Amino acid sequence: MLTFISDLPTDRPIAGVHCVPILGNGNMMMVWDKDEQTLTTIGGRVEDNETLEEALYREVMEEAGIRISGEAKPFACWYWEETDTYTVYFLTRVQSYDTMPEGFEKTGYVIMNFQTAIQLITKLEGTGARTDIIARAEALMEPYLSCK
Repeated sequence: MLTFISDLPTDRPIAGVHCVPILGNGNMMMVWDKDEQTLTTIGGRVEDNETLEEALYREVMEEAGIRISGEAKPFACWYWEETDTYTVYFLTRVQSYDTMPEGFEKTGYVIMNFQTAIQLITKLEGTGARTDIIARAEALMEPYLSCK
């Protein structure tokens, strides 16, 4: 179940982190998942003894070959009933590009504006949580960009 938040949830463990990285021009980034055949936010599981920040920095490097900077602002979470855990979604900024590691399930990033992302996701899978996440990130983007 998707919930919009402004602070990290504390009632259950956070087992996953995802982000919507934005660029200085207001565009955003997603990755293509070759296994799921869809555009997705960047992220994954928190590994043993990792902080949320460490997991997020690792995931963006593994999946998109980018480094992020600034505050990672939590804005949504997904509750997984099967594991009684959350995946938290953060709004982040792209700091720099690096070489994308080989051998992961993602095949690279796609940069676009928010409305194009919503249209592409809708075309691929219909409307739902993923389009809601992108729309919420867009609504929060302007104030977040001005807080550099």
